[in-house]
Order: sequence, then structure tokens, then C-alpha cells
Amino acid sequence: MMEELIVRHCSPTMAGLKTGNLFNCQTEDPEELAAGIRQMNRKFVPRGIRLIPVKYREGKAMMYMYRPAKLEADLADQTAREILSARNYPVSDMDRCVTHLIRCLNHQETFPHEIGLFLGYPPEDVDAFIKNGASGAKYIGTWKVYGDVEKAKYKFARFKKCTRVYCEAFQKYHSFDRLVVSYS
Repeated sequence: MMEELIVRHCSPTMAGLKTGNLFNCQTEDPEELAAGIRQMNRKFVPRGIRLIPVKYREGKAMMYMYRPAKLEADLADQTAREILSARNYPVSDMDRCVTHLIRCLNHQETFPHEIGLFLGYPPEDVDAFIKNGASGAKYIGTWKVYGDVEKAKYKFARFKKCTRVYCEAFQKYHSFDRLVVSYS
């Protein structure tokens, strides 16, 4: 079950096309989920991926799959650093930034919009969304685009194709391990 959810929601990250993805999964037993996550991470970590729970609520867990190397590069962007610094993230330490994000997800009333930076969204689009909300977007796909629409459309098409191909391969071969691409 967990493998199918991951393929459906995280194929672009598994393929190395995207920094990270979020998805929700049902969990009646958090300890059983933790064991499943540990098992997955034994496969993922050597290939440059991590899977972590970021929030539990009412029998559901919000999961974050990401590529630490890509996240570190994304968070080194000057605009990303400014956005995170303004929200008291420890920008000199990527792991502590992830920990701070988890705290924000669990303790803020509103969803932290800077999360887009942790998913590989362009910092200029994240910044514009924070400043403008939903208004003024030039295009809407995986995220609201305020900057380069053509570049975003290209990425959206790649993500969609990747997800379709991965879902078909998983259904046909029932092999999860072959879908995780090593990336550093």
C-alpha cells in the first residue's frame, strides 16, 4: 500500500526530476508506519532520498519524500534564503530547516507557504505567492506560476509523464526498487 502511494505521489522525486513531494497516508498504528518508513529508508537513503513523516492528524500522516542534495542546492538560492530567514529558519543548516518546517506544520494555524521551497518550486514563484496569495498568477499547475510560464509548463508535463510511466511500470512489474533512481 505504501509503495503504491509513493509511486502515485512521488514519482518525480523518485526519478530525480523534483526535489520533494508531500502525500497523506492513512495510519491506525504510528509505530507500524514508523517501521515501514525505516524499511523504505533502507532502500532510499543509499540512493539519495529520504522519507519522513511531518505531521500526524486524525488517523493520517503527512509524509515528505525528498532528495537532500537537491534540497540543499535549492535552499542555497539567495531568494530562498531570504524567504526562509524572514521566517526564522536556520538557513545555514538544511537538516535544521527541515526540522523547522516540521515545527511550523505542526504548530501554525495556517499552512506555511514557504513549503514550496522544500518541494522544488522556483523561489520567485514562492515569494510571489507569499506576497500576493492566489491573485496574479500567470498559470496554475503543480504550483502557481508568477514567473517563467513556459519553463513551468515544461516541468509540469515532465512530472505528469513521469508519474504516468512510473504508475504503469509499477502496475505491470510490481517492482518498486527498480523505480528509485540514484541521484547525488
